[in-house]
Amino acid sequence: MRPWSLAGGLIGAAAAAALTWVGGLFWFAESVTRLAPQPGNTDAIVVLTGGSERVAEGIALLASGSARLLFVTGVPEGVTGETLLSSVGTNERELLPRIVLGHAAQDTAGNAAETAEWVQREGITSVRLVTANYHMPRSLLEFRRAMPNIPILPNPVFPDSFKDREWWRWPGTLGLMVREYDKYLMALLRDGAARITERR
Repeated sequence: MRPWSLAGGLIGAAAAAALTWVGGLFWFAESVTRLAPQPGNTDAIVVLTGGSERVAEGIALLASGSARLLFVTGVPEGVTGETLLSSVGTNERELLPRIVLGHAAQDTAGNAAETAEWVQREGITSVRLVTANYHMPRSLLEFRRAMPNIPILPNPVFPDSFKDREWWRWPGTLGLMVREYDKYLMALLRDGAARITERR
């Protein structure tokens, strides 16, 4: 093969890969901007830490009777249920016996593993998952792998800093979308590799 033919082939392959990645990014972004909470009650609500909106949504859902328990995963050491209630501006202390905190998780996969252990220990039969909209696809992937037999209802929240209209015009939202899309692709690859290994 002539050198320029090989170079042209490599350039073409790189261009095709780049176009595929960009197309996937726009698909991902449009998908997360259109997410909405699914209706229905569950046995428990699970909140992934990372933003005050998530905790506020989880506590509001618990107070409304959407579930009997609230599990907040990835909570820093020293944070208590009282701290969480204060952080969202509520003093509904009657909710405290129904709030459980997990302190072990350091990332999304850890959130899923920590929650799966709690779900099994408590006999939880269904979960409402609360996290940011851009984080939901990867979270669902990790949680459904960790708890394949537990129904999971997504409950996305939309942070004020997230610009869902013309998101590519906002550097902060664009950067966040790119990072989360890349993490989602990596999670997909890990999930696919794990499934192939399990079948052998």
